[in-house]
Amino acid sequence: MARLEDRLPENTPGDFFVDSSCIDCDTCRQIAPAVYAQSAGEQSFVHHQPAGAEERRRAAMAVIACPTSSIGSLDRAAVKDAVREFPEPIAPGVAYCGFTSESSFGASSYWIGRPGGNVLVDSPRAARPLMKRLDELGGVRLMFLTHRDDVADHQRFHEVFGCDRILHRRDVGPGTTSIERAIEGDDPIAIDPDLTVIPLPGHTRGSAALLYDETYLFSGDHLWGDEGSGSLHASRSVCWYSWAEHTRSMERLLDHWFEWVLPGHGRRYRARSAAAMRAEIERLVKWMRTAA
Repeated sequence: MARLEDRLPENTPGDFFVDSSCIDCDTCRQIAPAVYAQSAGEQSFVHHQPAGAEERRRAAMAVIACPTSSIGSLDRAAVKDAVREFPEPIAPGVAYCGFTSESSFGASSYWIGRPGGNVLVDSPRAARPLMKRLDELGGVRLMFLTHRDDVADHQRFHEVFGCDRILHRRDVGPGTTSIERAIEGDDPIAIDPDLTVIPLPGHTRGSAALLYDETYLFSGDHLWGDEGSGSLHASRSVCWYSWAEHTRSMERLLDHWFEWVLPGHGRRYRARSAAAMRAEIERLVKWMRTAA
């Protein structure tokens, strides 16, 4: 847990605080925006001590999810209770894992519960409470890795659950040579009737998304919801491979229908309908072309 002696001066006095080890991954601000904010020095801090049971619960969940143990609390009972909050349901059969990893810079990972076998999208931290909870939920059959950056503790999940790992071959590196299935090419691949891998080179050469049930797009770092504008966004500043390829990949998403974008970094985005999502992606593609 965070160190009181390293507590950031911006913190509002009270039970919860952030220390100087914060890497500004945004995890806590996504989980408990009423409590945590970004400082001028680009670190998170407690701008408002939680008021009431719900804010305290969310603040404690952020303690558990933080990848660098940069959040502390004098309320140990609340933190202990928050461990059982993950995976946190987002929609029927879809949950946010919490327990983010520093090696993935706090990237979000997700759990899909489905009759054909449960799926992890990207790797959370292999924390014992999370592993136990996933086992209670029926284990993990597949682990889909959206790109090379967010693989974290994939090997440990494979060892515990025997899950097959899927990653595009262009992003396979020294730490992922043991994966069970390497996706090839740029064409969509149905790995189950309700699961389609969509290669989306741009952020990295092997970036890919997973489309589940023609409703949920797990987008990795390809696109995300923007907190300020409330719209979909992509950024040239975090495009490690090719902005031109990134733009072309975004345009290829217009061939698919979905209502949710669940990213590795950035905010989740839910459209009113699949048609509304398509219109938003069309707007984003147009903007990306002018930003080239």
